[in-house]
Amino acid sequence: MKIKPLHDRAVIRRLEEQRTSPGGIVIPDSAAEKPIRGEVIAVGKGKIMENGSVRPMDVKAGDKVLFGKYAGTEIKVDGEELVVMREDDIMAVIEG
Repeated sequence: MKIKPLHDRAVIRRLEEQRTSPGGIVIPDSAAEKPIRGEVIAVGKGKIMENGSVRPMDVKAGDKVLFGKYAGTEIKVDGEELVVMREDDIMAVIEG
């Protein structure tokens, strides 16, 4: 199944965080926090402005991004957990 977000929404796949602390301690799944980094899978056309024009999205499919820990709505598509969120919930694009 394919999913296409509307307007200023993006579909994001969370990227796994490291499971060891800087001191070398392995963090169990039950104590690990939700990842705040992800990869953009799909984006909508953009935000509809008051005058009716559409402002294109600043992010595109394939971008690595940072977002809030509890941002967006979690969905499951073909057994894969994804997050749908507004462009405003994305804090930064990771470059390099």
